Amino acid sequence: MASVNEVYSILKDLTNKDARGMVTPSQFNSFAGVAQTRIFNGLFNELQKFNRLGLVSTQDGGRDKARMKQIQEDLSYFSKTSTIGAVSGVFQKPSDLARIISMNTSGDWVLDSTSSERIKVVYEEEKIDMLLKSTLSIPTEDNPVALVSNDILVFPTSIRKIKLRYYKQPEGISSLDGTKTSALPRFGYTVSSNGVEVFDVLNSVDFELPDHYVQELVIEIAKMIGVSIRENDVFTYASQEQQIKTNK
Repeated sequence: MASVNEVYSILKDLTNKDARGMVTPSQFNSFAGVAQTRIFNGLFNELQKFNRLGLVSTQDGGRDKARMKQIQEDLSYFSKTSTIGAVSGVFQKPSDLARIISMNTSGDWVLDSTSSERIKVVYEEEKIDMLLKSTLSIPTEDNPVALVSNDILVFPTSIRKIKLRYYKQPEGISSLDGTKTSALPRFGYTVSSNGVEVFDVLNSVDFELPDHYVQELVIEIAKMIGVSIRENDVFTYASQEQQIKTNK
């Protein structure tokens, strides 16, 4: 996953270069989680665009397919499945829900087959009203429909348990041992006797995005702080740092 120490170090060095500004750990930490969420939302929106337009055969078709595959792999880090029971006829959304992938009834497995049914998801009350009034498309246990708003309502109401696949909100990864945490990315540090910031792994949280998003995180946080950094500058700096690590 993207190292909070690497992202902060690149950002600090580039903002200090040519007197473009100064970034403090406090500034960085206040924007790190928001920047990660913006990039996450951008990935999801890009995937939706691919799905909406379709990958037709064009000159760039191969590149588009590779990009779509990369996005799907990156979003898989945030994929979760949760079985939810109804409370007073209402299904509560998971607290970390970002986007719904699919919804099914919680069926039983018998002889390598399941009685689970796919639930159609709608977001407009007018649409669910039309379905409930229709004699042809009224929801049934074989063809259920869910209305997603503040909570989740499933029709017919005889369905009492659902299985929800969704993308969770991006959070953090412990810099110490790589375990997932609900804490947001944070650069932890101590101050040496000569006033230099020293990275503190015990109090740091890495990003949950894969490490190939380091450059995007640097650029996004810089924009939020109000510092102009060119993409080429970030790429060049990151390449030089990687070469130094390789030669050590």
